[in-house]
Amino acid sequence: MNYKIYPPEELIETEITLPLSKSISNRALILDALTPGSPAHPAVAKCDDTDVMIGALADPTADRIDIGAAGTAMRFLTALMAATPERTVTIDGTERMRQRPIGPLVDALRSLGADIDYAGEEGFPPLAIRGRRLHGGAIAIDGSVSSQYISALLMIAPVMEQGLTLTLEGDVTSRPYIDMTVGMMRERGAEVDTTPTSVRVAPGTYTPASESVEADWSAASYWFEIAALSSGFITLRGLRPDSRQGDAGIARLMEVTGLTHEWQEDGALELLPTPDPGARLIADLSGTPDIAQTLAVTCCLLSIPFRFGGLGNLRIKETDRLQALADELLKMGYPIVIEDDSVIFWDGRRYPVYEAPAVDTYCDHRMAMAFAPAALYMPGLQINDIEVVTKSYPGFWDDLRHAGFTIEEA
Repeated sequence: MNYKIYPPEELIETEITLPLSKSISNRALILDALTPGSPAHPAVAKCDDTDVMIGALADPTADRIDIGAAGTAMRFLTALMAATPERTVTIDGTERMRQRPIGPLVDALRSLGADIDYAGEEGFPPLAIRGRRLHGGAIAIDGSVSSQYISALLMIAPVMEQGLTLTLEGDVTSRPYIDMTVGMMRERGAEVDTTPTSVRVAPGTYTPASESVEADWSAASYWFEIAALSSGFITLRGLRPDSRQGDAGIARLMEVTGLTHEWQEDGALELLPTPDPGARLIADLSGTPDIAQTLAVTCCLLSIPFRFGGLGNLRIKETDRLQALADELLKMGYPIVIEDDSVIFWDGRRYPVYEAPAVDTYCDHRMAMAFAPAALYMPGLQINDIEVVTKSYPGFWDDLRHAGFTIEEA
């Protein structure tokens, strides 16, 4: 299904209760599965990714798991199943998932004692796994490909015979997600020592924890975008100022648009636009790659030239996000440039566009949600395949309507 989107007729003034964090939820579910006596987690995000994880964990006898397009589930479940004695299972996904590399994680698990075969092309899903207790030990892994490989290994490390000493080679991407994993492990009693280039996890047993799942800062980023583009007043609920989520950096990065924010006594976050934008935005987004699309669309529409680095892993997401951004922004008249497979920049030039374009989403939830606010500048903007938002934010379109947007089937 496709949607045409029209902006509110009046100034936006709305309050949004954000969905729970997908990243924290997925980690909580894996840690629950590894924690003896841990009850089912009381509240996690309601979205495709967590539904897949919950379904996979619900039946300990299933010999096949289809994770669809859930990359996090593929990485985390691969490690969990490899470390589950007597579990024999094949993990598969969509055609795009079969194109997303998993070789570095499989190689690392094999070196720790895992029994994993490729059921298709070498280096890619599907995977045939025969679970066993892993011996663990010391290994090195390239930190520049995916922090999810590292998080997957760390979470199963306490159940390894020798624990795990992990050396991180190269530039580490999305480090806040690794820090999130380590923090949640420590809350459950894991003994974890970290340095900038290594992590040591002692063998041991997790203990139940009662942490609650906070709201999702990635989802919040689209409301920062809407507030910046509309000069409206938006209140967000469920976020925490001391969040472990790297995407909380959106609050600081969006200051270039003139957008400020204030925490209220009841815990709500109020977004406050000002008429004082910056001249340009230069940022290393290696720790927060999931907000690159939001920032790129916002800066283009507000005529703020930008240069974003640290984005090499966007090539292997739900789609090639760098190329998808370039293709769809060009439809809107903005010729952005990709450099060295890890940098995107825009120098402020724009070509004339005479009608609102149709934006392709490439099976990527973040493409749909980052581009939808552009309807504020291009009424009637069309977003194709709108169902993709269910991967992380199923209520996104309903929340847009609540904020005053008109949404019609195209």
